[in-house]
Amino acid sequence: MGEKMTRRYWNINLEEMIEARVHLGNNKKRWNPRITPYILAKDKYKRKAIHILNLTKTARFLSEACDLLFDAASKKKNILIVGTKQLPEKVADSVALAAKRARCHYVNKKWFRGMLTNWVITRRKLHKLRDLKALEKMGKLNSLRKRDAAILKRKLSTLQRYLGGIKYMQKLPDIVIIIDQQREYIALQECIILGIPTICLIDTDCDPDLVDIPIPANDNDTVSIRWILNKLVSAICEGHSSYVI
Repeated sequence: MGEKMTRRYWNINLEEMIEARVHLGNNKKRWNPRITPYILAKDKYKRKAIHILNLTKTARFLSEACDLLFDAASKKKNILIVGTKQLPEKVADSVALAAKRARCHYVNKKWFRGMLTNWVITRRKLHKLRDLKALEKMGKLNSLRKRDAAILKRKLSTLQRYLGGIKYMQKLPDIVIIIDQQREYIALQECIILGIPTICLIDTDCDPDLVDIPIPANDNDTVSIRWILNKLVSAICEGHSSYVI
């Protein structure tokens, strides 16, 4: 799969990954045996309290992910980034910034069960969000009775907070990028049910068999997450720039 898909040079530097702490896994007490092929030889690091991820494999799968995203973006496919972690600090904000830079949809506050599998309901909520936004822009909310205006403004605020990142998503995404498999397990399950390809950061407590392209990486550190996101977003941006009508 790697040899077939990898066609471009994405400047994935092992030293940069080490500086970004991409290689640091979870405590050895918290690990999934299926992640074993992505961990460096245990004997060499047996004295360490944490597992060390094999960055050679991280580079390989990250390159595959970049190729897939480049192709998808060059064909104007819908890409959704999901990352609702509030700790470490500013991960959710990093997800929003990365998605906006790549002109992708995103969910960074809370994943509601059925957001994709019950798309009819989600689409109805998105229509409501856009309608309320239009009313606010035209100043019509202020012309309503104070109580009615307050109810609608509160509704708009809630919808904007949780669905603002997918406000203009007209259909199900073609590819979903997931930042934390454990936290976003419901989102991952919905993608599996619908057959939507997934790219997922997998730490040592994750199951790589559940995703299409697993990227072994530290998902508990903002610097590591931002480094991976930057590579993925750069591939998407390049894909958009290569789009020909």
